[in-house]
Amino acid sequence: MRVFFFGMGYSSQATAEALRRADPAVEIAGTVRDRNKAKALAEKGYDIGVFDGERPGALGEALSGASHVVISTPPGAQGDPVLRQHWQDLTRARELEWLCYFSTVGVYGDFGGGWVDESAPRHPVNERSRQRVVAEDEWQSFATERGVPLATLRLAGIYGPGRSTFERLREGTARRIVKPGQVFNRIHVADIGRITALAAQRRLAGAFNLADDEPAPPQDLVAHAAGLMGVEAPPEVAFEDAELSEMARSFYADNKRVSNAAIKAALGIELLYPTYREGLSAIAN
Repeated sequence: MRVFFFGMGYSSQATAEALRRADPAVEIAGTVRDRNKAKALAEKGYDIGVFDGERPGALGEALSGASHVVISTPPGAQGDPVLRQHWQDLTRARELEWLCYFSTVGVYGDFGGGWVDESAPRHPVNERSRQRVVAEDEWQSFATERGVPLATLRLAGIYGPGRSTFERLREGTARRIVKPGQVFNRIHVADIGRITALAAQRRLAGAFNLADDEPAPPQDLVAHAAGLMGVEAPPEVAFEDAELSEMARSFYADNKRVSNAAIKAALGIELLYPTYREGLSAIAN
């Protein structure tokens, strides 16, 4: 297995590590946006090139010989940057047998706190999620044309070591913003890595949600993390009174409970961290 990651970031690195744990012989290559990051990842034994989305990267044999390609780069107003710059290279990749696109549960939009699964219509409420819908469709069209399976993995809010509520509490930036009825799903990065690695091994096809078992109000997570740290939780602030950026405010316009039943059934698994409680406890320890 030779796996190429467009966007060797947090989730991609977790996937690469999971693949190597399963089979140390797996060849890992990918892209980052700048040379300093490329050098750091190359020291882990990865074949890393630079791709900024604005122009084609010099990716050579690492891409043309890939058997599995994972796309973890955000789309823009002009569509998906990988397809825009490397469509021909992917078309010519002689060994390609599986594609994976990291999308977002934001494609569903607002369901007023109701449950959604993969059969729900996609009605995104912000421009970022609208661009994801376009990119999902672009990748599905490419996969169909190329005749290879595509797994579209719609990720909930990603957290894990070094990227959790603990960091915000230490920095003094955590807030307990309360909007009655508001819930969010999350997904631990280790679950993303494990599930994507299993999907790659089995060449899973279809659209699947990657979310935890328990959608919960965001203020509950902050209070729980503060308790684990042994510090006082920040005071609650009403959503109407909170000073939020337009981007932060847009997240609260999207209220739903995301079902993960399909991915668990497809792979025959349960999550390593089914709720934020297990996930935060693992980070704290």
